[in-house]
Amino acid sequence: MPVDVFAALASPVRRDLVALLLDGPRPVGDLAAHFDMSRPSVSEHLKVLKDAGLVSERRNGRHRLYQLEPGPFHELSDWLAPYERFWRGRLAALRDLLEEL
Repeated sequence: MPVDVFAALASPVRRDLVALLLDGPRPVGDLAAHFDMSRPSVSEHLKVLKDAGLVSERRNGRHRLYQLEPGPFHELSDWLAPYERFWRGRLAALRDLLEEL
């Protein structure tokens, strides 16, 4: 799992951008409208996401459209799976203990 993915997702703004892109490709202007910051600042955040491979950019006329790239998210999910199983087991054991009490 590349460290860049974790660094890119460490920012709340970038996590919000990822959430906005769940509905499909969007132009940078549309994305910037959701934030109280300049469009160049939003573009900087998008560049970090792009450099980490989380989003891709393509031109559509005068607009730049950004979209999510599934690969890094699959890798992240695969990396987190053992931890999810660990915590599910722990929570099940806690449930069993509480039922006994």
